[in-house]
Amino acid sequence: QVQLVESGGGLVQTGGSLRLSCAASGRTFSRNAMGWFRQAPGKEREFVVGIDWNNISTYYLEFVKGRFTISRDNTKNTMYLQMNSLKPEDTAVYYCAAARGVVVTNHGDNYPYWGQGTQVTVSS
Repeated sequence: QVQLVESGGGLVQTGGSLRLSCAASGRTFSRNAMGWFRQAPGKEREFVVGIDWNNISTYYLEFVKGRFTISRDNTKNTMYLQMNSLKPEDTAVYYCAAARGVVVTNHGDNYPYWGQGTQVTVSS
């Protein structure tokens, strides 16, 4: 059974940091692009950041550039999201996802594998 499991969410004050992890099991995703999406209350799910299979190319939502950093360790089948300088607008459920191909896209339909989500809450 293929699973993606997020961890690391929580409550943090404005300006704080969190590090999310996404551990995959059931198969390797070393040849798949992966990404982080988020969904805030009352809003649609949005693409936040993605990383190609080769751990070289990354793509960020403009709003998080310079604050969030994505990385992956294919030897551990794990992806990470370091979030710094958090703002209340970053409050959402964060989902990790694995794409069909090797190149990142920002379309959720291209990601057949999803985690259950982890809540990130940033207080003002």
